[in-house]
Amino acid sequence: KEFLLEKARGACSCSPQSLRTALRRLFPVLAWLPRYDPRAQLLGDVVSGLLVGIVAIPQSISYSLLANQDPIYGIYTNFFCNIIYAATATSRHACVGSFGVLCLMVGQSVTRHLQLAGYGDGSAAPGDNSSSPRNGTEACDRSCYAITVALSLSFLVGLYQILLGVLQLGFVAVYLSEPLLGGFVTGSSLTILTSQMKYLLGLKIPRHEGVGSFILTWVDLFRYIPNINICDLLTSLVALAIIVPVKELNERYKERMKAPFPIELLVVIVATLVSHYFGFEQRYKASVCGDIPTGFRKPTLPDFSLFPSLAVDAVPIAVIGFAMTVSLAEIFGKKHGYAVSANQEMIAIGMCNLVPSFFYCFASSAALTKTLLKESTGSQTQVSGLVTSLVLLLVL
Repeated sequence: KEFLLEKARGACSCSPQSLRTALRRLFPVLAWLPRYDPRAQLLGDVVSGLLVGIVAIPQSISYSLLANQDPIYGIYTNFFCNIIYAATATSRHACVGSFGVLCLMVGQSVTRHLQLAGYGDGSAAPGDNSSSPRNGTEACDRSCYAITVALSLSFLVGLYQILLGVLQLGFVAVYLSEPLLGGFVTGSSLTILTSQMKYLLGLKIPRHEGVGSFILTWVDLFRYIPNINICDLLTSLVALAIIVPVKELNERYKERMKAPFPIELLVVIVATLVSHYFGFEQRYKASVCGDIPTGFRKPTLPDFSLFPSLAVDAVPIAVIGFAMTVSLAEIFGKKHGYAVSANQEMIAIGMCNLVPSFFYCFASSAALTKTLLKESTGSQTQVSGLVTSLVLLLVL
Protein backbone atom coordinates (compact mmCIF):
# COMPACT_ATOMS: atom_id res chain seq x y z
CA LYS A 1 0.00 0.00 0.00
CA GLU A 2 2.77 2.42 0.95
CA PHE A 3 4.57 1.56 -2.28
CA LEU A 4 1.49 2.37 -4.36
CA LEU A 5 0.91 5.64 -2.51
CA GLU A 6 4.50 6.69 -3.08
CA LYS A 7 4.22 5.87 -6.78
CA ALA A 8 1.01 7.90 -7.00
CA ARG A 9 2.65 10.88 -5.28
CA GLY A 10 5.58 10.67 -7.68
CA ALA A 11 3.27 10.57 -10.69
CA CYS A 12 1.29 13.56 -9.45
CA SER A 13 4.31 15.65 -8.47
CA CYS A 14 5.44 18.36 -10.88
CA SER A 15 9.05 19.41 -10.57
CA PRO A 16 10.47 22.09 -12.89
CA GLN A 17 12.47 19.45 -14.72
CA SER A 18 9.47 17.17 -15.31
CA LEU A 19 7.43 20.16 -16.47
CA ARG A 20 10.11 21.10 -19.00
CA THR A 21 10.28 17.52 -20.22
CA ALA A 22 6.50 17.34 -20.62
CA LEU A 23 6.40 20.63 -22.53
CA ARG A 24 9.19 19.52 -24.86
CA ARG A 25 7.35 16.28 -25.49
CA LEU A 26 4.10 18.09 -26.28
CA PHE A 27 5.80 20.93 -28.20
CA PRO A 28 8.90 19.50 -29.94
CA VAL A 29 9.66 22.98 -31.29
CA LEU A 30 11.04 23.82 -27.82
CA ALA A 31 13.67 21.13 -28.32
CA TRP A 32 14.84 21.79 -31.89
CA LEU A 33 14.39 25.55 -32.25
CA PRO A 34 17.21 26.48 -29.79
CA ARG A 35 19.54 24.31 -31.90
CA TYR A 36 18.43 25.86 -35.17
CA ASP A 37 21.35 26.89 -37.42
CA PRO A 38 20.26 29.84 -39.62
CA ARG A 39 23.40 29.71 -41.77
CA ALA A 40 22.93 26.08 -42.72
CA GLN A 41 19.14 25.75 -42.65
CA LEU A 42 17.39 29.10 -43.11
CA LEU A 43 17.84 29.50 -46.88
CA GLY A 44 16.41 26.06 -47.69
CA ASP A 45 13.50 26.55 -45.30
CA VAL A 46 12.63 29.99 -46.71
CA VAL A 47 12.80 28.90 -50.36
CA SER A 48 10.77 25.77 -49.64
CA GLY A 49 8.21 27.66 -47.57
CA LEU A 50 7.73 30.29 -50.28
CA LEU A 51 7.19 27.71 -53.02
CA VAL A 52 4.80 25.60 -50.96
CA GLY A 53 2.89 28.76 -50.03
CA ILE A 54 2.57 29.75 -53.69
CA VAL A 55 1.18 26.30 -54.55
CA ALA A 56 -1.08 26.31 -51.48
CA ILE A 57 -2.99 29.41 -52.61
CA PRO A 58 -4.74 27.89 -55.66
CA GLN A 59 -4.99 24.52 -53.90
CA SER A 60 -6.77 26.14 -50.96
CA ILE A 61 -9.35 27.64 -53.30
CA SER A 62 -9.96 24.45 -55.30
CA TYR A 63 -10.10 22.13 -52.29
CA SER A 64 -12.62 24.44 -50.63
CA LEU A 65 -15.01 23.56 -53.46
CA LEU A 66 -14.54 19.87 -52.67
CA ALA A 67 -15.46 20.57 -49.06
CA ASN A 68 -18.52 22.59 -50.19
CA GLN A 69 -17.08 25.76 -48.65
CA ASP A 70 -16.23 29.30 -49.71
CA PRO A 71 -12.58 29.73 -50.86
CA ILE A 72 -11.56 31.88 -47.89
CA TYR A 73 -12.03 28.96 -45.49
CA GLY A 74 -9.48 26.88 -47.39
CA ILE A 75 -6.93 29.66 -46.96
CA TYR A 76 -7.75 29.89 -43.24
CA THR A 77 -7.26 26.13 -42.90
CA ASN A 78 -3.83 26.08 -44.52
CA PHE A 79 -2.70 29.17 -42.61
CA PHE A 80 -3.51 27.97 -39.10
CA CYS A 81 -2.60 24.30 -39.40
CA ASN A 82 0.94 25.03 -40.65
CA ILE A 83 1.66 27.17 -37.58
CA ILE A 84 0.30 24.58 -35.14
CA TYR A 85 2.03 21.66 -36.86
CA ALA A 86 5.38 23.46 -36.78
CA ALA A 87 5.10 23.70 -32.99
CA THR A 88 3.78 20.22 -32.23
CA ALA A 89 5.19 17.83 -34.86
CA THR A 90 8.26 15.60 -34.73
CA SER A 91 8.49 15.40 -38.54
CA ARG A 92 10.75 17.93 -40.24
CA HIS A 93 9.33 17.47 -43.72
CA ALA A 94 5.62 16.60 -43.59
CA CYS A 95 3.44 19.44 -44.87
CA VAL A 96 -0.12 19.74 -43.59
CA GLY A 97 -3.12 21.47 -45.06
CA SER A 98 -6.27 20.75 -47.01
CA PHE A 99 -6.16 17.21 -48.45
CA GLY A 100 -8.40 16.22 -51.36
CA VAL A 101 -9.87 13.04 -49.92
CA LEU A 102 -10.67 14.60 -46.56
CA CYS A 103 -12.24 17.58 -48.32
CA LEU A 104 -14.48 15.22 -50.27
CA MET A 105 -15.56 13.46 -47.09
CA VAL A 106 -16.20 16.79 -45.37
CA GLY A 107 -18.17 17.94 -48.42
CA GLN A 108 -20.39 14.86 -48.31
CA SER A 109 -21.19 15.41 -44.65
CA VAL A 110 -21.83 19.11 -45.22
CA THR A 111 -24.12 18.37 -48.19
CA ARG A 112 -26.21 15.95 -46.15
CA HIS A 113 -26.64 18.46 -43.33
CA LEU A 114 -27.51 21.23 -45.79
CA GLN A 115 -30.29 19.02 -47.12
CA LEU A 116 -31.54 18.27 -43.61
CA ALA A 117 -31.54 22.00 -42.81
CA GLY A 118 -33.61 22.75 -45.90
CA TYR A 119 -31.01 24.30 -48.22
CA GLY A 120 -32.18 22.57 -51.40
CA ASP A 121 -30.16 19.54 -52.49
CA GLY A 122 -26.95 20.95 -51.03
CA SER A 123 -25.26 20.93 -54.44
CA ALA A 124 -25.22 24.66 -55.11
CA ALA A 125 -21.86 26.27 -55.59
CA PRO A 126 -20.19 27.60 -52.45
CA GLY A 127 -21.01 31.22 -51.96
CA ASP A 128 -24.48 30.80 -53.46
CA ASN A 129 -26.77 31.83 -50.63
CA SER A 130 -29.93 32.20 -52.64
CA SER A 131 -31.67 29.21 -51.07
CA SER A 132 -33.09 29.46 -47.58
CA PRO A 133 -34.08 26.82 -45.02
CA ARG A 134 -37.61 25.50 -45.29
CA ASN A 135 -38.39 26.13 -41.65
CA GLY A 136 -37.23 29.74 -41.90
CA THR A 137 -35.68 29.69 -38.44
CA GLU A 138 -31.96 29.51 -39.26
CA ALA A 139 -29.96 32.54 -38.16
CA CYS A 140 -27.38 32.27 -40.95
CA ASP A 141 -27.40 31.69 -44.69
CA ARG A 142 -26.25 28.60 -46.61
CA SER A 143 -22.55 29.49 -46.57
CA CYS A 144 -22.66 30.22 -42.84
CA TYR A 145 -24.38 26.93 -42.06
CA ALA A 146 -21.97 24.99 -44.29
CA ILE A 147 -18.88 26.24 -42.45
CA THR A 148 -20.63 25.70 -39.10
CA VAL A 149 -21.05 22.02 -39.97
CA ALA A 150 -17.47 21.77 -41.26
CA LEU A 151 -15.82 23.40 -38.24
CA SER A 152 -17.91 21.31 -35.84
CA LEU A 153 -16.80 18.21 -37.74
CA SER A 154 -13.17 19.37 -37.59
CA PHE A 155 -13.45 19.77 -33.81
CA LEU A 156 -14.60 16.17 -33.43
CA VAL A 157 -11.92 14.88 -35.81
CA GLY A 158 -9.23 16.66 -33.82
CA LEU A 159 -10.65 15.38 -30.54
CA TYR A 160 -10.60 11.78 -31.79
CA GLN A 161 -7.03 12.08 -33.07
CA ILE A 162 -5.75 13.59 -29.83
CA LEU A 163 -7.40 10.78 -27.86
CA LEU A 164 -5.71 8.21 -30.13
CA GLY A 165 -2.37 9.86 -29.46
CA VAL A 166 -2.92 10.10 -25.70
CA LEU A 167 -3.89 6.42 -25.62
CA GLN A 168 -0.58 5.56 -27.36
CA LEU A 169 -2.23 3.98 -30.40
CA GLY A 170 0.46 5.11 -32.82
CA PHE A 171 1.52 1.49 -33.37
CA VAL A 172 -1.47 1.19 -35.74
CA ALA A 173 0.64 2.99 -38.35
CA VAL A 174 2.94 -0.07 -38.51
CA TYR A 175 0.18 -1.95 -40.33
CA LEU A 176 -0.11 0.65 -43.10
CA SER A 177 1.80 -1.00 -45.95
CA GLU A 178 3.08 0.81 -49.04
CA PRO A 179 0.71 -1.11 -51.40
CA LEU A 180 -2.19 -0.10 -49.17
CA LEU A 181 -1.19 3.57 -49.25
CA GLY A 182 -0.48 3.41 -52.98
CA GLY A 183 -3.92 1.99 -53.72
CA PHE A 184 -5.50 4.54 -51.42
CA VAL A 185 -3.77 7.45 -53.18
CA THR A 186 -4.72 6.11 -56.64
CA GLY A 187 -8.35 5.65 -55.65
CA SER A 188 -8.35 9.09 -54.08
CA SER A 189 -7.04 10.65 -57.29
CA LEU A 190 -9.84 9.07 -59.35
CA THR A 191 -12.44 10.21 -56.83
CA ILE A 192 -11.12 13.78 -56.84
CA LEU A 193 -11.01 13.84 -60.65
CA THR A 194 -14.62 12.69 -60.79
CA SER A 195 -15.76 15.30 -58.28
CA GLN A 196 -14.03 18.08 -60.25
CA MET A 197 -15.50 17.20 -63.65
CA LYS A 198 -18.70 19.17 -63.09
CA TYR A 199 -16.64 22.31 -62.43
CA LEU A 200 -14.47 21.70 -65.51
CA LEU A 201 -17.58 21.40 -67.67
CA GLY A 202 -19.66 24.08 -65.96
CA LEU A 203 -22.44 21.64 -65.07
CA LYS A 204 -24.76 21.71 -62.09
CA ILE A 205 -25.43 18.13 -61.06
CA PRO A 206 -26.45 16.67 -57.67
CA ARG A 207 -23.77 15.37 -55.33
CA HIS A 208 -24.14 11.61 -54.78
CA GLU A 209 -23.22 9.73 -51.61
CA GLY A 210 -22.68 6.14 -50.57
CA VAL A 211 -22.14 3.02 -52.66
CA GLY A 212 -22.17 3.67 -56.40
CA SER A 213 -21.70 7.44 -56.09
CA PHE A 214 -18.66 7.28 -58.40
CA ILE A 215 -20.66 5.66 -61.22
CA LEU A 216 -23.77 7.78 -60.64
CA THR A 217 -21.71 10.95 -60.93
CA TRP A 218 -20.37 9.89 -64.33
CA VAL A 219 -23.88 8.92 -65.46
CA ASP A 220 -25.11 12.41 -64.58
CA LEU A 221 -22.13 14.00 -66.33
CA PHE A 222 -23.04 12.27 -69.61
CA ARG A 223 -26.74 12.93 -69.08
CA TYR A 224 -26.21 16.68 -68.73
CA ILE A 225 -23.64 17.05 -71.54
CA PRO A 226 -26.02 19.27 -73.61
CA ASN A 227 -25.92 21.80 -70.76
CA ILE A 228 -22.12 22.24 -70.84
CA ASN A 229 -20.97 25.84 -70.43
CA ILE A 230 -18.61 26.35 -73.38
CA CYS A 231 -16.74 29.17 -71.64
CA ASP A 232 -16.02 26.99 -68.58
CA LEU A 233 -14.96 24.10 -70.82
CA LEU A 234 -12.56 26.21 -72.90
CA THR A 235 -11.11 27.83 -69.79
CA SER A 236 -10.49 24.40 -68.26
CA LEU A 237 -8.90 23.01 -71.43
CA VAL A 238 -6.59 26.00 -71.84
CA ALA A 239 -5.54 25.80 -68.18
CA LEU A 240 -4.82 22.07 -68.47
CA ALA A 241 -2.94 22.57 -71.75
CA ILE A 242 -0.63 25.00 -69.96
CA ILE A 243 -0.28 23.39 -66.53
CA VAL A 244 0.32 19.75 -67.52
CA PRO A 245 3.28 20.33 -69.90
CA VAL A 246 4.95 22.81 -67.54
CA LYS A 247 4.64 20.40 -64.61
CA GLU A 248 6.19 17.68 -66.79
CA LEU A 249 9.08 20.02 -67.60
CA ASN A 250 9.46 20.83 -63.90
CA GLU A 251 9.74 17.12 -63.13
CA ARG A 252 12.11 16.36 -66.01
CA TYR A 253 14.52 19.21 -65.30
CA LYS A 254 14.16 19.41 -61.51
CA GLU A 255 17.86 18.68 -60.98
CA ARG A 256 18.86 21.65 -63.14
CA MET A 257 16.29 24.05 -61.70
CA LYS A 258 16.75 25.68 -58.31
CA ALA A 259 12.98 25.66 -57.84
CA PRO A 260 9.96 24.46 -59.85
CA PHE A 261 8.13 27.07 -61.89
CA PRO A 262 4.89 28.06 -60.04
CA ILE A 263 2.66 27.57 -63.07
CA GLU A 264 -0.52 26.95 -61.02
CA LEU A 265 -0.39 30.38 -59.40
CA LEU A 266 0.42 32.08 -62.71
CA VAL A 267 -2.56 30.42 -64.40
CA VAL A 268 -4.87 31.45 -61.55
CA ILE A 269 -3.71 35.08 -61.75
CA VAL A 270 -4.00 35.31 -65.55
CA ALA A 271 -7.37 33.52 -65.65
CA THR A 272 -8.74 35.81 -62.93
CA LEU A 273 -7.66 38.95 -64.79
CA VAL A 274 -9.01 37.71 -68.14
CA SER A 275 -12.32 36.65 -66.59
CA HIS A 276 -12.72 40.01 -64.83
CA TYR A 277 -11.83 42.34 -67.70
CA PHE A 278 -13.66 40.37 -70.40
CA GLY A 279 -16.75 39.85 -68.25
CA PHE A 280 -16.96 36.07 -68.54
CA GLU A 281 -19.61 35.86 -65.79
CA GLN A 282 -21.91 38.49 -67.31
CA ARG A 283 -21.40 37.58 -70.99
CA TYR A 284 -21.11 33.80 -70.90
CA LYS A 285 -22.52 32.88 -67.45
CA ALA A 286 -19.15 31.41 -66.48
CA SER A 287 -18.76 30.03 -62.96
CA VAL A 288 -16.63 32.21 -60.68
CA CYS A 289 -15.63 31.93 -57.04
CA GLY A 290 -16.85 35.44 -56.33
CA ASP A 291 -15.27 37.93 -53.98
CA ILE A 292 -12.86 36.47 -51.43
CA PRO A 293 -12.94 38.58 -48.25
CA THR A 294 -9.73 39.64 -46.55
CA GLY A 295 -8.79 39.57 -42.87
CA PHE A 296 -9.82 37.20 -40.10
CA ARG A 297 -13.19 36.56 -38.54
CA LYS A 298 -13.86 36.52 -34.82
CA PRO A 299 -13.31 33.08 -33.25
CA THR A 300 -16.42 30.97 -32.81
CA LEU A 301 -17.48 27.82 -30.98
CA PRO A 302 -18.57 24.60 -32.69
CA ASP A 303 -22.30 23.91 -32.81
CA PHE A 304 -22.61 21.29 -30.06
CA SER A 305 -26.10 20.36 -31.23
CA LEU A 306 -24.54 18.92 -34.41
CA PHE A 307 -22.19 16.56 -32.54
CA PRO A 308 -24.58 13.57 -32.37
CA SER A 309 -25.12 13.59 -36.14
CA LEU A 310 -21.43 14.26 -36.91
CA ALA A 311 -19.87 11.79 -34.47
CA VAL A 312 -19.89 8.88 -36.93
CA ASP A 313 -18.79 11.02 -39.91
CA ALA A 314 -15.73 12.17 -37.95
CA VAL A 315 -14.37 8.64 -37.38
CA PRO A 316 -13.20 7.76 -40.93
CA ILE A 317 -11.93 11.32 -41.47
CA ALA A 318 -9.87 11.08 -38.27
CA VAL A 319 -8.46 7.66 -39.21
CA ILE A 320 -7.53 8.63 -42.78
CA GLY A 321 -6.09 11.94 -41.60
CA PHE A 322 -3.79 10.40 -39.01
CA ALA A 323 -2.87 7.53 -41.36
CA MET A 324 -1.66 9.91 -44.07
CA THR A 325 0.15 12.15 -41.59
CA VAL A 326 1.95 9.37 -39.71
CA SER A 327 2.83 7.51 -42.90
CA LEU A 328 4.35 10.54 -44.62
CA ALA A 329 6.18 11.56 -41.44
CA GLU A 330 7.73 8.10 -41.06
CA ILE A 331 8.63 7.78 -44.76
CA PHE A 332 10.58 11.03 -44.82
CA GLY A 333 11.96 10.46 -41.33
CA LYS A 334 13.55 7.20 -42.49
CA LYS A 335 14.79 8.82 -45.69
CA HIS A 336 16.60 11.59 -43.82
CA GLY A 337 17.66 9.55 -40.82
CA TYR A 338 15.71 10.95 -37.88
CA ALA A 339 13.17 9.46 -35.50
CA VAL A 340 9.47 10.27 -35.66
CA SER A 341 6.98 9.66 -32.85
CA ALA A 342 3.75 8.25 -34.26
CA ASN A 343 1.85 9.11 -31.07
CA GLN A 344 3.06 12.71 -31.11
CA GLU A 345 2.20 13.00 -34.82
CA MET A 346 -1.36 11.95 -34.01
CA ILE A 347 -1.55 14.58 -31.29
CA ALA A 348 -0.04 17.16 -33.67
CA ILE A 349 -2.55 16.56 -36.47
CA GLY A 350 -5.31 16.44 -33.86
CA MET A 351 -4.28 19.89 -32.65
CA CYS A 352 -4.24 21.04 -36.30
CA ASN A 353 -7.91 20.10 -36.52
CA LEU A 354 -9.19 20.97 -33.06
CA VAL A 355 -7.67 24.44 -32.53
CA PRO A 356 -8.34 25.85 -36.04
CA SER A 357 -11.97 24.74 -35.79
CA PHE A 358 -12.49 27.84 -33.63
CA PHE A 359 -11.24 29.96 -36.56
CA TYR A 360 -13.55 28.71 -39.35
CA CYS A 361 -11.35 25.88 -40.63
CA PHE A 362 -12.26 22.40 -41.86
CA ALA A 363 -10.44 19.08 -41.43
CA SER A 364 -6.83 18.80 -42.63
CA SER A 365 -3.95 16.33 -42.70
CA ALA A 366 -0.52 15.91 -44.23
CA ALA A 367 -0.71 16.20 -48.02
CA LEU A 368 1.47 14.10 -50.32
CA THR A 369 1.97 16.66 -53.11
CA LYS A 370 2.98 19.52 -50.85
CA THR A 371 5.19 17.25 -48.72
CA LEU A 372 7.08 16.08 -51.82
CA LEU A 373 7.47 19.68 -52.99
CA LYS A 374 8.61 20.78 -49.55
CA GLU A 375 11.24 18.05 -49.29
CA SER A 376 12.51 18.44 -52.87
CA THR A 377 13.02 22.21 -52.56
CA GLY A 378 15.40 22.07 -49.62
CA SER A 379 13.27 22.17 -46.47
CA GLN A 380 15.15 21.01 -43.38
CA THR A 381 12.84 21.98 -40.50
CA GLN A 382 9.28 23.10 -39.84
CA VAL A 383 10.41 26.73 -40.12
CA SER A 384 9.41 26.29 -43.76
CA GLY A 385 5.83 25.72 -42.57
CA LEU A 386 5.90 29.09 -40.80
CA VAL A 387 7.12 30.72 -44.02
CA THR A 388 4.23 29.08 -45.88
CA SER A 389 1.80 30.59 -43.38
CA LEU A 390 3.38 34.01 -43.93
CA VAL A 391 2.77 33.67 -47.68
CA LEU A 392 -0.89 32.83 -47.02
CA LEU A 393 -1.10 35.75 -44.59
CA LEU A 394 -0.24 38.10 -47.47
CA VAL A 395 -3.36 36.84 -49.27
CA LEU A 396 -5.46 37.43 -46.17
